[in-house]
Amino acid sequence: MSRFRSADEVRERLGAVQYLVDEPVAVTVYLADRLDKPVLCEGPAGVGKTELAKSLARAAGHRLIRLQCYEGLDEAKALYEWNYKKQLLRIQADAGATDWHRVEQDVFTEDFLLARPLLAAIRSADPVVLLIDEVDRVEVETEALLLEILSEWQVSIPELGTVVAVRQPLVVLTSNNTRELSEALKRRCLFLHMDYPEVEREAAIVRARVPGIEAAFAEQIARVVRSIRALDLKKPPSVAETLDWARSLLLLGVTVIDAGVVDRTLAILLKYQQDLERARRDLARPPA
Repeated sequence: MSRFRSADEVRERLGAVQYLVDEPVAVTVYLADRLDKPVLCEGPAGVGKTELAKSLARAAGHRLIRLQCYEGLDEAKALYEWNYKKQLLRIQADAGATDWHRVEQDVFTEDFLLARPLLAAIRSADPVVLLIDEVDRVEVETEALLLEILSEWQVSIPELGTVVAVRQPLVVLTSNNTRELSEALKRRCLFLHMDYPEVEREAAIVRARVPGIEAAFAEQIARVVRSIRALDLKKPPSVAETLDWARSLLLLGVTVIDAGVVDRTLAILLKYQQDLERARRDLARPPA
């Protein structure tokens, strides 16, 4: 069953939960929903990839299940594992009372199964949004596991049999492009490149997320952030940091941004000392 009737509805419902999207995002999400395909969001950190999945869950009224990827993530943490401590207690309790074959059948049941995000999404009777965050951090072997799940939407558990998805979740994968993902994984997804928003859209995001801010001030904030991102920085400010800066300026009673305001509050936007030094040096330099 489709969640959205059109790309315009995607935009409207995401806007209702204060996540503003442009036409490419709305169209990609709509098509992914209708085609039952995952969305692979790729782009620099802090452009709203993770927030897209969270906002889709809110807009659709679905539960969000998140698999946070990291180096060393394995099947036990992504899919399922057995509750070994609980199994051991059961074995000890039944010691001498029953034969081993009976005990083995008793401990490999649903009562002892720990469902991790992928299995939880497959087994959910309610509609869910599955967020596979920072998929570029996992090894190739784990990526192959994800590929199998996204292709078949079923899991084989040797002790219990095959678990088939009750209903296919809406899947969002995010990547900061720290490594190249396999062509097989990309082929099964709709690709969506996300970049930092243009000044007008970032100003609109600030107005939507920061109550009481004036439109002109929101635009000034967006323009200053845009100029800072243009510098050669280790980590440019994210949209979330733009929002933190806007809220901080309001708390400080700032109504107009000047060089002094930027200098005093720059650490809200930049998180590396070398970036702070470069920004202060470059922003203080008179225009050519």
